[in-house]
Amino acid sequence: MSAGEARERLERGYLLENAYLGDVLVGCSTVRPAVDGAVTVIARVLPGFRRRGFGKALYERGLAHARERGAEAVETCVLAVNEDGLRFAGRHGFVEVERYVLDGGDDEWVDLRLGL
Repeated sequence: MSAGEARERLERGYLLENAYLGDVLVGCSTVRPAVDGAVTVIARVLPGFRRRGFGKALYERGLAHARERGAEAVETCVLAVNEDGLRFAGRHGFVEVERYVLDGGDDEWVDLRLGL
């Protein structure tokens, strides 16, 4: 993402955070503004840093921001091939609502939702 794209998202009310272990980037998160009462929270952890609590910390921060924004639900999306991400979402109460491939793409995405 370019600096201009990041700036534009911040202006639209997105919350973008990076997670570091010392000086090493381990992941990031995005909290998108509410649409129809649901805030989208996406937490990403680089493969070499998974299963060490970083995803949980990013998710909990994103969930707290969603509650602060008055969300009735939280949505997220995960690449279908990301079995770790799908298991993580399932363990935290998310349920699958849709699978799709973006126009012109090849990757299958899974949308999930959690009621608050």
